[in-house]
Amino acid sequence: MHRDLNVTQYVIRKLENYAPLESSDKEALEGLGRDCKFHPAHVDLMLEGDDPRGVILMLEGFAYRYKNLDDGRRQIIGYFVPGDFCDPHVFVLRKIDYSVAALSNVLVARVPRGKLVKVLDEHPRIARALWWSALMDEANLREWVVSIGRRTALERTAHLICELYHRLQAVGLARDNSYEFPITQQELADSLGLSAVHVNRTLQLLRNQKLIAQRSRSFVILDPVRLSELALFQKNSLHISDEGHPSISSMRI
Repeated sequence: MHRDLNVTQYVIRKLENYAPLESSDKEALEGLGRDCKFHPAHVDLMLEGDDPRGVILMLEGFAYRYKNLDDGRRQIIGYFVPGDFCDPHVFVLRKIDYSVAALSNVLVARVPRGKLVKVLDEHPRIARALWWSALMDEANLREWVVSIGRRTALERTAHLICELYHRLQAVGLARDNSYEFPITQQELADSLGLSAVHVNRTLQLLRNQKLIAQRSRSFVILDPVRLSELALFQKNSLHISDEGHPSISSMRI
């Protein structure tokens, strides 16, 4: 963790993919990240059934959203990377219907609902960018449904690797076709609807085909074109642009 850095740099980078932000917008976002706290890996940040009095803003580290069945089986249904709000609209619910846990050591800010609403009311560019971000989250969830329902084990594993690369690239945390993501094979299995043994075989196949390499806590994409083709992955499904979303950056707010 690097607390000496501007801990809101990633949320600013992420939202600038969707709308140009002015200095006043960036100052408002910096204010959201001031009340931050460290949490170790593998602890729950929110539990299903909690009263959502505020929103979690990811400043550093990685987390995931999950649901548990009554018999203890777990399905991971999304990952949070630095710059993500763990659902900016969750506070409209009376009870949270999912849980969020830290995948790694994390630094997060818990933003009270009143504070976030005030920022959105006073900074329409932030509100519009978060709107686009929410649409991206929904599109990403649709891709997860397609993966579980129709993609093969090899395709869905490759698709998740591509998704995470592009999301991290959008906030400046992936470069040279590599990124850090400290995920275990069991966590991958819980994400992809596979067994840990099946995930092990699938990763081995991707390595044997010289599509990826794994170095401790990171993935290296050796052949981005072939991996994307195998995964049936299209970057535009994430609605991320390196120069801002064209249909919003040109709009007057």
